[in-house]
Amino acid sequence: MPQETKAMPQNPDEMEHAPGFVHEKLEGWVPKLASDEELREALEKAFDFRGDVTITKKDGTKVEGYIFDRRPGKSLADAQVRLFVKDTDEKVAISYGEIAGLEFSGRDPAAGKSWETWVKKYQEKKAAGEKNIRLEPEKLD
Repeated sequence: MPQETKAMPQNPDEMEHAPGFVHEKLEGWVPKLASDEELREALEKAFDFRGDVTITKKDGTKVEGYIFDRRPGKSLADAQVRLFVKDTDEKVAISYGEIAGLEFSGRDPAAGKSWETWVKKYQEKKAAGEKNIRLEPEKLD
């Protein structure tokens, strides 16, 4: 016996969509790094953060930039975080064991932007009778 198939809606307003991912507000946060686990958790959040962070190393030097990679290891000395240094083309790797402090110092350029916001603006323009609706991305500061 043939199995019934449900036709896919052709109207985008009828299509299902999944809710967007909610990002934590991390701008300005200075996590407590009292344990190895707290450091690892903070660096995972820093990896997901879409802005710059400032790492203070145990020798007192500071490195500000965007974390693009992390390499977990069995110990803090074996694990590394890699970042693009702010306002340069330089990439650096810092061992977790060298890190004394972490600050989410940059602004998150995508904060507050979401699929739901885009859909709301689209529906408002459609309800106002606009045709050929194009939503332009907002300018980043």
